[in-house]
Amino acid sequence: MSESFLKIDHISKIFHPGKDVEVTGLHDINLTFARGEFVVVSGPSGSGKTTLLNIIGGLDEASDGEVRLEGQRLTGLPEKELSLVRRDHIGFIFQSYNLLPVLTARENIEYIMNLRGWRQKERRLRTDEIAGKLEIKTLLDKLPNQMSGGQQQRVAVARAVATKPKLILADEPTANLDSKSAEKLMDMMQRLNEEEKITIIFSSHDPLVINKAKHSIKLRDGKVVSNEYSG
Repeated sequence: MSESFLKIDHISKIFHPGKDVEVTGLHDINLTFARGEFVVVSGPSGSGKTTLLNIIGGLDEASDGEVRLEGQRLTGLPEKELSLVRRDHIGFIFQSYNLLPVLTARENIEYIMNLRGWRQKERRLRTDEIAGKLEIKTLLDKLPNQMSGGQQQRVAVARAVATKPKLILADEPTANLDSKSAEKLMDMMQRLNEEEKITIIFSSHDPLVINKAKHSIKLRDGKVVSNEYSG
């Protein structure tokens, strides 16, 4: 392939938690991803998983190196342009769900579609479609506090994939779920990856998540110690 879907070149991240104190979060990370991959980034707490995802998604700024999505350099983009890339091309799933508490499940799912100017009929049809795939149609009129953690996370997944982004970044998506809910969520996301052809990158230390991935990257102390493909 002449151009990787997602390319990470020499990414490093230095934190300055105090005066004259430097902490290396990431050190010279080089990775490439093809379109439609199902990837997990694993490693112990503090290994740099979340930092890497945040830099890929433009939520944090690298100290050195660059990230390119379909050839477009994201590193160093003005915030206004970067926010449009996030809105139009990247979906985010957080372990704390991050649903808007005053909105129903349907309204949460349609939130990004609204920002992008989708018509009401288009929003409704897409929400119904993705809610069916994630088995949350009966929850669409409920508020987040009327749902279990597993249900809220499925709504968060629906919101992330609703606008058919090119890339989804999921930071520890099963961390607050019991094993049964976690397994069900992962099975659903695997099907979405296959059916919607959306590249999905997880950070996780959950063996269930790690075993589902076809591309596994392990970090330790901010460095890549393993980068393997299976299946």
